[in-house]
Amino acid sequence: MSVHEDANALRENLVRLRRALHAEPEIGLDLPRTQEKVLAALDGLPLEVSVGHALTSVTAVLRGARPGPVVLLRADMDALPVSERTRLDYASRVDGAMHACGHDLHTAMLVGAAHLLAARRDSLAGEVIFMFQPGEEGFDGAAAMIAEGVLAAAGRAPEAAYALHVFSAAVPHELFAARPGTTMAASDGLEVTVRGAGGHGARPHRAKDPIPVACEIVTALQTLVTRQSDIFDPVVLTVGSLHAGTRRNVIPDTARFEATVRTFSAPAKARIRKAATTLVESVAAAHGLHAEVTYVDGYPMTVNDTDEVAFVADTVADVLGEHRFRLLADSLPGGEDFSRVLERVPGAFVLLGAGDGTTDNHSPLAEFDDTVLPDGAAVLAELALRRGRTSP
Repeated sequence: MSVHEDANALRENLVRLRRALHAEPEIGLDLPRTQEKVLAALDGLPLEVSVGHALTSVTAVLRGARPGPVVLLRADMDALPVSERTRLDYASRVDGAMHACGHDLHTAMLVGAAHLLAARRDSLAGEVIFMFQPGEEGFDGAAAMIAEGVLAAAGRAPEAAYALHVFSAAVPHELFAARPGTTMAASDGLEVTVRGAGGHGARPHRAKDPIPVACEIVTALQTLVTRQSDIFDPVVLTVGSLHAGTRRNVIPDTARFEATVRTFSAPAKARIRKAATTLVESVAAAHGLHAEVTYVDGYPMTVNDTDEVAFVADTVADVLGEHRFRLLADSLPGGEDFSRVLERVPGAFVLLGAGDGTTDNHSPLAEFDDTVLPDGAAVLAELALRRGRTSP
């Protein structure tokens, strides 16, 4: 039987695992129930399994019967602080937590790939590192796993690395997509505290009100993006949190907001970092107030290797048909800590359409179709198998 046929035979088990993960989502770097499910799903396979220390990661190494390259396959496992509203039979049973980004599918697909490759150990050239990672959603779990040695788990460095990510709307259903070069944006943060002087709401002239100043800064930042950024090297700046005051008739001492900043090149990041800081401080000073600005470096850009994208395209076409792969036209403004791996190892971050296109990832209504699980598992397994055959 082919890898894809064997993956289809695993469908029921993969769906069961995915739905069990979906029903018990965990957030951040500490995912004990998720780790337990993954370890149980890998039990009995000829793998060298280890777990993390600073985070509940799982690293497994499969050693092929023939010499060849080391290939790393990654799945992120964490959920989001979102209250699910899908009404699925297997919807989250944990208040305030949901697999709204499809990481439950990623985990199940990588488990499937481990089973498929273990069954083909005799024909596998080289080693495969299975990287089950917590904390992708803002906790930099990839950096933590790298610090704990995931890239050296096989005893030598990987020659290639691959990750699949499902999307509910950005990619048509069942379509695999990737692009060479920058695929996902750098994801940084801007934290601003405007400091004034509190007072009575009826006598604002005797206070230094930070609220209208903060509002003016928020609006000015949007103009800054449109007037100082090249449309062909874009910047996205979105204020997602703004807090000030306790009562309607009290002028507070401070107003605070936080923004996410997305850039697609190092020059664009340097420009917006400098320009945003100058703008915030200057607008506050113009009103006689003071602003404290912190620019928080987050995930770097996710940059795919050109040759590896071509290899992914050929693999998907051979396994599933040419109609199942498309070159992604544009970079996406989302951030991804698989970028930490791709900074060190040539590889590809690959998108997979798994929704009906009506809701986006991170929505409390996001639904992902688990019929794509065998396809994802088969593609991951084939990438490792074929990389061994084509490596010099």
